[in-house]
Amino acid sequence: MRVWPGQPYPLGATWNGEGVNFALFSEHATRVDLCLFDEPGGEETERITLPERTGHVWHGCLPDARPGLLYGYRVHGPRDPEAGLRFNPHKLLLDPYARAITGDLQWDDRLFGYQVGHPEEDLSRDERDSAPVMPRCLVVESAFSWGDDRSPRTPWARTVIYEAHVRSLTMRHPEVPEELRGTYLGLASEPIVEHLTALGVTAVELMPVHHFVSERALVDRGLSNAWGYNTLGFFAPHPGYATADRGDQVREFKTMVKKLHAAGIEVILDVVYNHTAEGDRLGPSLCFKGIDNPSYYHLQADAPRHYTDFSGCGNSLSMAHPRARQLVMDSLRYWVEEMHVDGFRFDLAPVLGRGRDPGEPFGAFFEVVQQDPVLAPVKLIAEPWDVGEGGYQLGNFPHGWAEWNGRYRDAVRSFWRADKGYVSELATRLGGSADVSGRSPYASINFVACHDGFTLNDLVSFESKHNEANGEGNRDGHDDTRSRNWGAEGETNIEEVRALRERVKRSLLATVALSQGIPMLGAGDEMGRTQHGNNNAYCQDNEDFWVDWNLSADQLALLDFTRALFRLRRENPVLRRRSFFSGTADADGFRDVTWIHPSGREMTDADWHDDSAHVFGMLLDQQGADERDDHGRPIPGDTLLVLFNGGERARRFRCPDRNGGRAWFALLDTARPAGRLGSERRLRHGVLNLNAHSVILLRHGDGP
Repeated sequence: MRVWPGQPYPLGATWNGEGVNFALFSEHATRVDLCLFDEPGGEETERITLPERTGHVWHGCLPDARPGLLYGYRVHGPRDPEAGLRFNPHKLLLDPYARAITGDLQWDDRLFGYQVGHPEEDLSRDERDSAPVMPRCLVVESAFSWGDDRSPRTPWARTVIYEAHVRSLTMRHPEVPEELRGTYLGLASEPIVEHLTALGVTAVELMPVHHFVSERALVDRGLSNAWGYNTLGFFAPHPGYATADRGDQVREFKTMVKKLHAAGIEVILDVVYNHTAEGDRLGPSLCFKGIDNPSYYHLQADAPRHYTDFSGCGNSLSMAHPRARQLVMDSLRYWVEEMHVDGFRFDLAPVLGRGRDPGEPFGAFFEVVQQDPVLAPVKLIAEPWDVGEGGYQLGNFPHGWAEWNGRYRDAVRSFWRADKGYVSELATRLGGSADVSGRSPYASINFVACHDGFTLNDLVSFESKHNEANGEGNRDGHDDTRSRNWGAEGETNIEEVRALRERVKRSLLATVALSQGIPMLGAGDEMGRTQHGNNNAYCQDNEDFWVDWNLSADQLALLDFTRALFRLRRENPVLRRRSFFSGTADADGFRDVTWIHPSGREMTDADWHDDSAHVFGMLLDQQGADERDDHGRPIPGDTLLVLFNGGERARRFRCPDRNGGRAWFALLDTARPAGRLGSERRLRHGVLNLNAHSVILLRHGDGP
């Protein structure tokens, strides 16, 4: 092929209508060869040395190339692992900016830059060609008929997040066409979209869809990485979720986004920029490690042969290097501008806030993201912990960021399994967790179950984890589950246990829906999905992980309850405040929130510190709603009273007296079958029986 000098920007392979420009950053390389292929597993057809170097970017243009071309790189340079340099031109490498990757990675010793099993380990050198067992990069055509597609831009106040997995959500749905199950198109199919809209979901948070691979250890055990937290390409949609992989993954992902947007649903991506699939010094050489190892990764300052691992996966990407930081920023902008996604949830986000020096201030990267004009308008969510020292950073992210609130999860779980001393903390969590960040209630993503840990159903069905199927001796997964089986471990035919579990599930869901902040549901929790006690199903790409849509009577009732519950949240502005409660009376005697003792009086300091207490109420005055319409006018709502009993026995509860002669009407009671939603019940004499392990929601007014 003819070769022109080309341009150093943009990085990656770019079809410009006249040819394909190739640009690759490598600060320490001495030569870069572009390798071309006819088929994903075929022989190398041509090898072209990139003719130009501008700064640290190697580049060239092939005027005769077109979209559909398969390629990879071989990068020359010093091999000195002791200095952190791991160049080996015998290893085919993927383009970090590849827009699509095709073909399977086949685990083989040829993928490693050293001789596996050699006494000197990674100090040795393997000179076998890895191309026969490597996938290929694919030049893509970016054109797509977006039409009038626009982001729903749902305000945080009205956001309800649904954490989902493309494959798990769709594989067992009987109304999704069989050929679309497990795919982007399946997730955007009519049955799934109808389910999401009926549930009141405004955003799907998709578990990783960046191109990922399964770890060798899993493949050797006959398993695979089902979750996808093992990224190899930060610009490429995972081809396993498409009907074909020769660029179809890009088009089908865009089609999914367009269809979800048409239904008013935002798309948030769970992104894994904290580490890559290359592992530690004994891992394979697939991309970054062979292109410029010391620029992309955190290496130990006094021993750069070794990686600094804040992720628990062998390596950590280093945002301290400007080119690694550029990679992540370019990737984020690409997914917003080209793929039209609406936000990101950053896995192990504190890794990205770490500098080269442990003494550097935390979080400069997050300020850069939040100030970027492309990224500032989208939803930014952090998982605020990593495995390194000082890795728990909940509350330390900048304004504009929300965080998965692990303290919310733990407090709610502990309260509903009847642990002592959680009344005060639960009230703080219900109010939006002002103690955590002080930014706004929207900074708190409220959840009790997610992909990582028990499902909602298993949270009330198992005392301990049962991860034997993972092949790790049940040592993996969290031990602090804060779960309770309520009388039997796992599935049971004991009716009393089953009924109590359904009640607690309803109470857990009600707590999430009635808390200030942003509610998040795990896919399938609204209908009692089980993983049979596995709280770390990361390698279970099977029916144990896939959502089962064949629902029992109890599951159908829970689904109906959840739909009605989030409709109540949507209809009541007092549940969606933009600012924290003050709890103090203004000049007119108005309070946005009042905490109520079962006797009907206001809670005292002594009540809050009573470790034996499990019962309290939260009174939300309609005047406390601070939501506004597009013209700044207040949106009216009702005065609500929410009663919580996390204890083991029923309690009498006297509702507080209100002016105006109006009555209290019960909207839901989680102790009743299916919560009895859909009809209101007038409360006589202002006194009611609050059953154990239950929530009652009341409205103050003139009648239904």
